[in-house]
Amino acid sequence: MMIYNLATAQAAAQEGRLAAWVDSYLRQPGPRANVPFADGLLLDQRWWSGPHDLPLDQLTRCCGPEPEMEFCVPRSEWERHVTTLVQSFTTPEALPPLIVLYGNGMYRISDGNNRHEAMRRVGWPSCWVIVWYTSAADYQRAGLAQA
Repeated sequence: MMIYNLATAQAAAQEGRLAAWVDSYLRQPGPRANVPFADGLLLDQRWWSGPHDLPLDQLTRCCGPEPEMEFCVPRSEWERHVTTLVQSFTTPEALPPLIVLYGNGMYRISDGNNRHEAMRRVGWPSCWVIVWYTSAADYQRAGLAQA
């Protein structure tokens, strides 16, 4: 069984297999699976970079209990999941990087919204992310492509 953490993401990036690592991570059995997102990523060409260490406050959530969230979840479910994550966290390197979309000058969390909130509550100032882009122009504009 594959281990999904910073080290395996970095190894995949060095081998030019970052997109494959993301696809495998999103399709793994269990609660972390996000097959609809994995399927959506395959619909068009994507550009990838990372993993990068970015400040938590530069990342925008799209999922949570707040009414303005694109993917709104019940507060009780959100709190239960985030609290469980907070209690299980050891180091940022032990976690899989968040999967983040760059566009319009923003980094939007596509996968890992609960982990982002748990990291914030633990007091970590930054986290590891894998960034995906929908265009070569955004890939180059982000300034992370060669980082």
